[in-house]
Amino acid sequence: MQESYIERILKARVYDVAIESPLEPARRLSRRLGNHVLFKREDLQPVFSFKLRGAYNRISALDDETARRGVICASAGNHAQGVALAARRRGIAAVIVMPRTTPNIKVQAVLDLGGEVVLHGDDFDHAYEHALDLARERSLTFIHPFDDPDVIAGQGTVGMEIVRQCPTRPDAVFVPVGGGGLIAGIAAYVKSLYPQVRIVGVEPEDASSMHDSLKSGERVTLERVGIFADGVAVRRVGEETFRLARKYVDEVLLVTTDEICAAIQDIFEDNRTIAEPAGALAVAGIKRYVAREQCRDQTLVAINGGANINFDRLRHVAERADIGAQREALLAVEIPEQPGSFLRFCRLLGRRSVTEFNYRYADARSARIFAGVALAEGRREKEALLSLVADAGYRVIDMSDDEMAKLHVRYMVGGHARGLEHERLFRFEFPERPGALLRFLESIGVNWNISLFHYRNHGSDYGRVLAGVQVPPSDDREFSRHLAELQYVYAEETQNPAYRMFLGE
Repeated sequence: MQESYIERILKARVYDVAIESPLEPARRLSRRLGNHVLFKREDLQPVFSFKLRGAYNRISALDDETARRGVICASAGNHAQGVALAARRRGIAAVIVMPRTTPNIKVQAVLDLGGEVVLHGDDFDHAYEHALDLARERSLTFIHPFDDPDVIAGQGTVGMEIVRQCPTRPDAVFVPVGGGGLIAGIAAYVKSLYPQVRIVGVEPEDASSMHDSLKSGERVTLERVGIFADGVAVRRVGEETFRLARKYVDEVLLVTTDEICAAIQDIFEDNRTIAEPAGALAVAGIKRYVAREQCRDQTLVAINGGANINFDRLRHVAERADIGAQREALLAVEIPEQPGSFLRFCRLLGRRSVTEFNYRYADARSARIFAGVALAEGRREKEALLSLVADAGYRVIDMSDDEMAKLHVRYMVGGHARGLEHERLFRFEFPERPGALLRFLESIGVNWNISLFHYRNHGSDYGRVLAGVQVPPSDDREFSRHLAELQYVYAEETQNPAYRMFLGE
């Protein structure tokens, strides 16, 4: 089967609409990592993503009669734009089914390319099923985003270009993974010529469908996926992409949201381009790989997969990049409530830069502060700082890896409510669309008092709420049943140390 994919890739028709993207040295990142890092600039494609390659190769392969009936796909992002542009180039109709939660900028991009947009459902799965129904009703050809040999071959031309463009044989190629089309095509081509080149996939920790499938030896379906890197938020990888990945992919690395944010900053500092979260996965993977292997002077290629990022998401990226790069530590510290305590604590920090300092009076004995501290030497310096603060007699907790602390509590420090009984704390997620917050509040109901509420819109497809609810022990069973009926994704945080220190009793 490998030979047929090599032939498919060599014959793939992608350059009618796509460019041969440059392979550029990332000089600044290379110096920092002690290796030769190269960026494959797929963010420079006409739709700012590699997805155009596979979509056009599939559509160009249709016979004239089939093509005249039109094509359809389900997508909230880059595949949608690729299909719309490819169909316009072929002169045929394209229907794009998008979830109702799709940001307007992406809907407008498809409309600008001449696609017919159908908004349906709150997530990709609902849009996908509706697209299949429409395909049958209207005799349209469904263009799969990844699990199709022609799509895989189109994406595989990225690997063909890397082999041709790289001045020396690369030691490893790092590829963002969603459904697996890109890594399957690249791996099939590169491994046929250079079996010793490592092919490394990179996924977010909260969207690990390929990693978990390879580990279990069969395709798994994730119950849910994180939506920060929405371009790879796939619950189940493709059948054909999984078969190829098992044969040719060496490993799949998992990275955190903070590491992705730091990688976006790394890319920007090298070429002044802002990558989307999924497009920065490969760079985050290279950094984790180098830290693990302690390798030097290797040639490492990162596929910069796309640059379709919503502008309002940049706030979240900027907030988290320094933490992901180990350039900032977030500390919760308890100090005596007496004159001069803040000064003594700051003196303890020495010449380190304080990036954040939140405080509110707790009681007459102690004060609780939430401090951000800049780091010059990463994790090693953070561990030394924690020891320094603890040895000085302060109670200190490292909050740098506490998601609730970073997302909510850092903006709410000091919310102790004295005498408040039976408070329980929950994180909720719900589809972000007009009126969603009101519907959320209405669904919570009025039977239990909401004693704490924090909501932040990060410009993503999902809204996040932190809510404290007073639930007497006698109501525990009824409240649990009510939560189940709401059908919102939620997690209880009543025992979270950030909550207990800053907000709870």
